[in-house]
Amino acid sequence: MESPEDRIALFLDFENLAIGAREDLGGFQFDLRPVADALAERGRVVVRRAYGDWNLFADFRGMLSEHHVEMIEIPQRIHGPRKNAADIKMAVDAIELSFERDYITTFVLATGDSDFTPLVHKLRELNKRVVGIGLRDSTSKLLPAACDEFLFYDSLDGVEAPQKRRRRKAADVDIEIEAVPDRDHASLEQLVTQTLSGLQRSGDGVVLASRLKRAIIRKDPTFSEADYGFRAFGELLRNLASKGTVELTEGPARGDPEVTFKQRGGHEETGFDLLLKVVTDSKGSAIPLSGIKDAIRKVEPGFSEKDYGYRGFLQFSRAAETRGLITMEWSDDADDYLVGVGG
Repeated sequence: MESPEDRIALFLDFENLAIGAREDLGGFQFDLRPVADALAERGRVVVRRAYGDWNLFADFRGMLSEHHVEMIEIPQRIHGPRKNAADIKMAVDAIELSFERDYITTFVLATGDSDFTPLVHKLRELNKRVVGIGLRDSTSKLLPAACDEFLFYDSLDGVEAPQKRRRRKAADVDIEIEAVPDRDHASLEQLVTQTLSGLQRSGDGVVLASRLKRAIIRKDPTFSEADYGFRAFGELLRNLASKGTVELTEGPARGDPEVTFKQRGGHEETGFDLLLKVVTDSKGSAIPLSGIKDAIRKVEPGFSEKDYGYRGFLQFSRAAETRGLITMEWSDDADDYLVGVGG
């Protein structure tokens, strides 16, 4: 049975978006189409409201009308604050709508302003999903972490803004090069494997790709596979599967495979093999747990249990004990666990 689609309410802090796009994207004029397309993939948009002084943004009226956006007028006040009036009006309307329209499941706040963080918290307390949208360079660092998901406008499909450029001096000649976002594929692999390990430990072991992505977004609301050069999350997983990091098998629904670690030679087993080697080299005598990690790093200098999805070395060792690879017994004399080879 198909699950009901999300009902979405879109609120646009228009001044923040329009000015942000112009200043951060080299004069680019904000267009709602990429936002509308991204939201269409997430559910049905039933409310569209934009807040601003439309005398200042008259050029955008036609574009917003084409997308059936209700334009809420916040006029310029002479010798008086205007920004707070727009923020307050937008926040009050969102809270009011959350009570009046209980069928709305998702609120989309298109702004990079940290002043809306309390609104995000309140909507989530009311059991609403909150998606934020803002410009990468002008969005407060506080806002994305508060949301269930955060989309950077610059990264949306259809935003063809000119690439920002930085200057580098080489051989006394100024050379312009494109500024490329810093995206570390090693950290991506670590994020996926840590999340997958956590889901396997906390559930029944069956992790579908869709569930894995939802968990990753809960950890990092700004996560987007497009930032790493992948067109879809499935493509990202297939890339990791080709490296032997994960294994994909057909799931109950087409396009939503089950994700696991390889039973042998997989990512997690590599760490356990290092642990077992050190314990085995002790020639049968149990060794204190506190010295094992340093011994592993003599074999593999870059070793970290966090690379395998564990928060600490004790948790990592407990997992190895559960699999029967090692034994762990507390010693009052050593004031430590003594570790030996498992049966």
